[in-house]
Amino acid sequence: MIPPTLAAMCAHVLVAEDDAKQAELVRRYLEHDGHSVTVVGDGRAALDEWRRSGPDLLVLDVLMPRMDGLDVCRVLRSESNLPVLMLTARAGENDLLMGLDLGADDYLTKPYSPRELVARVRSLLRRTGAARSAPPDRSLQVGSLRIDPVRHEVLLGQREIDCTPGEFELLSALAGEPGRVFTRAQLLRRLHGFDRYVTVRTVDVHVMNLRKKIETDPRNPEMLMTVYGVGYKLCTPS
Repeated sequence: MIPPTLAAMCAHVLVAEDDAKQAELVRRYLEHDGHSVTVVGDGRAALDEWRRSGPDLLVLDVLMPRMDGLDVCRVLRSESNLPVLMLTARAGENDLLMGLDLGADDYLTKPYSPRELVARVRSLLRRTGAARSAPPDRSLQVGSLRIDPVRHEVLLGQREIDCTPGEFELLSALAGEPGRVFTRAQLLRRLHGFDRYVTVRTVDVHVMNLRKKIETDPRNPEMLMTVYGVGYKLCTPS
């Protein structure tokens, strides 16, 4: 349970980390501290998500594919004062100074304690005034299906549905825009960072497993629908 003194300090934290296990650990600790968390697995995705959702703080790994954390920080600082906590396996003084010179607000070297990371995030939010006074309701509702990103919970009516991180991310994407058809390529991009080896088949497997969990008859789904030749959509059952 989150202590009352901490529950009031909540924020939307964007985590850019290409190590799926490390990202999941960070996400769990930050959500336990009362924050909502979005995870991406590369630098370009971090910039795209920042522009899309406007997070309150960025936890940014330096060594990432497509665009490294230093370049991400350089772009961010040309457009925004978003608080940035930089993570790196490089412990040298030059790397530290480079990150800070580019505008990082704090710096944590790997390996690190997740509890220390949470404390650094909390401190940075206090210093920058980015923390929110009350947690926003970010839950998603489609019929009797409810997805709570903060608690990382899926409820079907009163029954809790156990989902893997990849299943949860895919279901959240679909529930965010009920009735919209998502192509497999769009869902693949959402899954990057949650599954180490992501393929079109990964999306299909997640859909198959989710149907077993949320559909009355998985072979004749009423919620998680296939749009043949295009992709998938989530609907309120008739």
